[in-house]
Amino acid sequence: MLDLIMKDILGTPSILVGLFALVGLLLQKKSAANVVSGTLKTIMGFVILGAGATVLTGALDIFGQMFNRAFSVSGVIPNNEAIVAAAQGKFGTSTALIMVLGMIVNILLARFTRFKFIFLTGHHTLFMACLIAVTLSVAGLSGAMLVLIGAVILGLCMVLFPALLQPYVRQITGSDDFAVGHFGSIGYFTSAVIGRKFGNKEQTTEQIKVPKSLGFLRDTSVAVSLTMAIFFIVVALFAGPTYIEGELSGGSNFIVFSLMQAITFAAGVYIILAGVRMLIAEIVPAFKGIAEKIAPNAKPALDCPTVFPFAPNAVIIGFISSFAAGLISMFILPAVGLAVIVPGLVPHFFTGAAAGVFGNATGGRRGAALGAFANGLIISFLPAILLVFMGDLGFGGTTFGDSDFGIVGSLIIGIMKLFGAA
Repeated sequence: MLDLIMKDILGTPSILVGLFALVGLLLQKKSAANVVSGTLKTIMGFVILGAGATVLTGALDIFGQMFNRAFSVSGVIPNNEAIVAAAQGKFGTSTALIMVLGMIVNILLARFTRFKFIFLTGHHTLFMACLIAVTLSVAGLSGAMLVLIGAVILGLCMVLFPALLQPYVRQITGSDDFAVGHFGSIGYFTSAVIGRKFGNKEQTTEQIKVPKSLGFLRDTSVAVSLTMAIFFIVVALFAGPTYIEGELSGGSNFIVFSLMQAITFAAGVYIILAGVRMLIAEIVPAFKGIAEKIAPNAKPALDCPTVFPFAPNAVIIGFISSFAAGLISMFILPAVGLAVIVPGLVPHFFTGAAAGVFGNATGGRRGAALGAFANGLIISFLPAILLVFMGDLGFGGTTFGDSDFGIVGSLIIGIMKLFGAA
């Protein structure tokens, strides 16, 4: 039963969000038709978003293999899923209990404090619960004490990080309908601050002037396709046709294969944007029932792609800038005695793109580029620092990827070391 609740219900983001929509619609006493329609469309929006992410991730995985072959890159690639899977044998039960109780703490905090956010990004809740379970265990905590303290920490993370970002989310969306619930918040916040200090929000990425002869670039899908085509083809030339045609493309011409992967990437972005629009259109009105009955004025905190449609150009600028910072960090990290963190295309796309949107909201084009670059540095250095601690726990081959995991994990272990517990 615990497995069913954790993996199949709470661990499936679309079902989790759909359940909240269902409860919200029932609390508003909507008709059966509206309840069924609203619930299914909410789930469908998340499924479409996930399908787009799968398409996009597949293209990025191919790019990563080509990149590693072309430049002989070796090091640690942060992967949340991998480290959570590795930890489940020893920490699976405590992770599950912390996740369930942490969600209850989240709802209580939204009900009784001024932090009116309910975190709905289920997989990130699971990842953070696992991180907390592992780091608390090194202090000698176990049993009920570990679970209770872990649940409180998780519940606080689920309201404090969305609260940190909300002033900037309002700038991005022009409304206060939803929040961002994704544990890359420190990177997004840093991007917004840098954008405010060094950018000009009047010169936004969405106002980039395109000559009439290049008018087709105003179409986001076309612009993304061409941008990624340049990336893919340049890397393909370095990787060589022998490797690509022999190992990746199944014999297809390496240039044609690279071009198709670039278009596949753009298709993934298009699908994500469509899913986000459907999700927001359904979850926001459905969530009013929960906000009115259980946690007055609470807002749903949703995954980071929910901000992508508000600045599509910033999405691409942010990705490129964040990835560039990741490449530069590869040379700096060993010089300061840390492990080489290979820039993963997936975290740099999703967190870099979101950071670009946040930086654009406060500092326009310059804010998007500089803010996302800072995010790239953050998600390179924090995982390397966390890897030092996690290596002691037997997970030296991988580490958590997004910024908030590095902050929370390092703080927990650092405080415990300070008090002699770790």
